[in-house]
Amino acid sequence: MSLSRRHAAASLAAVPLALAATTGTAQARSGGRGKPRAGVTVYLAGDSTAATKAASAAPETGWGMALPFFLADRLRVANHAVNGRSSKSFYDEGRLDAILAAIRPGDFLFIQFGHNDEKVEDPTRGTDPATTYPQYLRLYLKGARDRGARPVLLTSVERRKFDAAGTAQPTHGAYPDAMRSLARAEGVPLIDVQASSIALWQRLGPESTKGCFNWLDPGEWPSYPDGRQDNTHFQPHGAIEVARLVARELGARGVLAASDVRRLGEAIPDSWITW
Repeated sequence: MSLSRRHAAASLAAVPLALAATTGTAQARSGGRGKPRAGVTVYLAGDSTAATKAASAAPETGWGMALPFFLADRLRVANHAVNGRSSKSFYDEGRLDAILAAIRPGDFLFIQFGHNDEKVEDPTRGTDPATTYPQYLRLYLKGARDRGARPVLLTSVERRKFDAAGTAQPTHGAYPDAMRSLARAEGVPLIDVQASSIALWQRLGPESTKGCFNWLDPGEWPSYPDGRQDNTHFQPHGAIEVARLVARELGARGVLAASDVRRLGEAIPDSWITW
């Protein structure tokens, strides 16, 4: 495997978050290096669990679509997460290059991969948690640091899986621990979404979690005329609750100031999510 080869998609444009909310989010004004800036951009590199969804996929919702509800106006979210990507394929397609071309000192790079790294049967996406997974993740850390930005690692949000006794089950194997180890070794903030989300699913239980995930009855949504039982992707309510978990940990761990995290105790209407 060569990590230094030229990327085929180096000309990818940065894809900002497309999200309409009642309160909106402030746009960061990008100054040159070292110049005062009115805001900070949070760049999100990840997979379908975080990605902005097209209207044709509604009500499927990525948690990155809900993150701005919980952040102060000075923080703009640029959601580059893409369906089906792993730490390897996101990098190999030049998508990290697009972020690094836009990121500025003081910005954040949130990095959440693992769901598709687990697909080791696919050579374009699979990574090994002991070797190539942290190797690729280090490229994201280095890219951010080289530009004066602040990288943050996020373990993968947990899927909906319960045993016969109703106990929520982990599904990501060795990948979350590999990311935790990397965060310690590199001195990088870690938001342990795997741990917080599986605890949330356990509190809600097997039936109530269906309202968080993309479980639909036949005919309920035109996008899924036959219904759907999806234990990986979210409906708006689930995306909002995962974004709340992320924001709460960002404040609790000092990644963001308390004044930069808001609405943690508020009910956010599902209707605030638009596709």
